[in-house]
Amino acid sequence: MRTPAQNARLALLLEVAGTPKPGNVDRRRDLADLRFEHFLAGTVGAEEGLEMAQNGDSVGDAFERAVEGMASQGGGNTQFGALLLLVPLVRATADGERLSPSTVESVVEETTVADAAGFYRAFDHVDVFVADPPTEMEPLDVRRGSDAVPALEDRGLTLLDVMDRSVPGDDVAREWVTGFERSFAAADRLVEAEGPATDRAASVFLSLLAERPDTLVANRHDEDVARKVSDRAATLFERDALETDPDAVETFAEDLVERGINPGTTADVTAAGLYIALERGGLEV
Repeated sequence: MRTPAQNARLALLLEVAGTPKPGNVDRRRDLADLRFEHFLAGTVGAEEGLEMAQNGDSVGDAFERAVEGMASQGGGNTQFGALLLLVPLVRATADGERLSPSTVESVVEETTVADAAGFYRAFDHVDVFVADPPTEMEPLDVRRGSDAVPALEDRGLTLLDVMDRSVPGDDVAREWVTGFERSFAAADRLVEAEGPATDRAASVFLSLLAERPDTLVANRHDEDVARKVSDRAATLFERDALETDPDAVETFAEDLVERGINPGTTADVTAAGLYIALERGGLEV
């Protein structure tokens, strides 16, 4: 029987191995400077931090350690957003309770200023794309990493407070303030789907992209691009293209890679859904 930390690592592996995942690294497709092997190495590197979460360590410390380990491979940021979802989910299992929206809500509601400081220090280990903050929030710009911790402490902001201030521009943060709504919905879809887990992961990724524009795409490009990508995914998903026209999804995937469009937030939510499905026993691997 796998431990929660093992299920979290398996979720990361299944997510990156699912194909086709338009615009993202998968087992058949690399990006210009980010390869499939980097994600495998990042998963291995995150091991200690995920085990810390499993053993009841604070969310901030566990997340920083997971990111530090993840960043030890040569590709840079591979799974920062996914780990920001997985660490509280794993921590929610530390007391032996069944994983549910209420148990993970309790974890995030109990985060502290020290947890927020750990989150900021994680940015010292790896470059992460984030949108420019409003002028009044510049002292709290996460890209400042540990240099922003004094401003964070002066304001007494917990990690949940930081996530709340990142909505609506960041859908990973949105999960924190909505009881991991989409993550649990993704888990239900994964259980209901058929076929190998990697095929299910790719299908659920497309369904998530079809229903909501990816915030990483919106921030890197603009909201119009993100909406058009989501609309195209919806067209493919409504045709059940993963079964009837896989070439159409492959074409979509290649097109996004060529245009440098990476729906990474959708991949993060897919990884969280995989973990929930694995941990609750609904997805057998």
